[in-house]
Amino acid sequence: MSMKKTRTTLAALGLALSALAAHALDVVDERGVTVSLPQPPQRIVTLLPSLTESVCALGACNRLVGIDRYSNSPEQVKALPQVGGGLDPNVEAIVALKPDAVLLAKSSRVTQRLEALGMKVLVLEPKNHADVRRVLDKLDQVLGTHDAPRVWRVIDASVSAAAQSLPASARGLRVYFEVNNAPYAAGESSFIGETLARLGVKNIVPAALGPFPKLNPEYVVRANPDLIMVSVRSAQGLEQRPGWAGIRAVREGRICRFSAEQSDVLVRPGPRMDEAARLMAQCIAEQGAKGPR
Repeated sequence: MSMKKTRTTLAALGLALSALAAHALDVVDERGVTVSLPQPPQRIVTLLPSLTESVCALGACNRLVGIDRYSNSPEQVKALPQVGGGLDPNVEAIVALKPDAVLLAKSSRVTQRLEALGMKVLVLEPKNHADVRRVLDKLDQVLGTHDAPRVWRVIDASVSAAAQSLPASARGLRVYFEVNNAPYAAGESSFIGETLARLGVKNIVPAALGPFPKLNPEYVVRANPDLIMVSVRSAQGLEQRPGWAGIRAVREGRICRFSAEQSDVLVRPGPRMDEAARLMAQCIAEQGAKGPR
């Protein structure tokens, strides 16, 4: 090989290495662990519905190769292989998909096993509005999509629009949002509670009790909410719970029962929080229109 050709080959190799280095990135996840990625991942497994939805909202749905069993939005992800639940998924099934990144929650029990097998693992778990924005920004960095600011602006503007759509008569309603019939409630410090606050209603579960506390049913009776929001999954027999017949919301029929599909939207802190706000606002407006409390 001539000296000229050698120089040309070395120059081309140098350019290729420079391009590769330019795409390499170090990402600090929610454990404080720095994960080094040689390039934006092209084969991604998500183990949390909100992360699945966030990847898709950023325009990278086509990079998903596997999801947890609860991820069901947008429609196209339903055709993807499911690797089990997010907490304790099938590790062998994940490895078989040959992902170059696995996105999961802090509560997942397989993080260390996946890392021991050489997987690149990113722990990302949004729990409130600020977290949703931060996770979108982090995913933007990982994916190289540069679309998080636009996605967040749409969410934020839509929540504000939902709040502005409410009549004055609906504001100040005292609301109980039941997550499931244990009963677990959405408190003021949860992302659901934050949305309710922006809609101008009062949550009966204070921040001091935590984001999703398990309540003594008697607590709800004493709090006597004006409005109850609940999924049809856990609403059965609600009126028959001891003492609940006397709750103002039950007595006056101020109960919004959300379908399973609507409940999925409401309980996921992700890019569909704008849709969740609209669902809540519609419920509040309808119940607020029933007259004075």
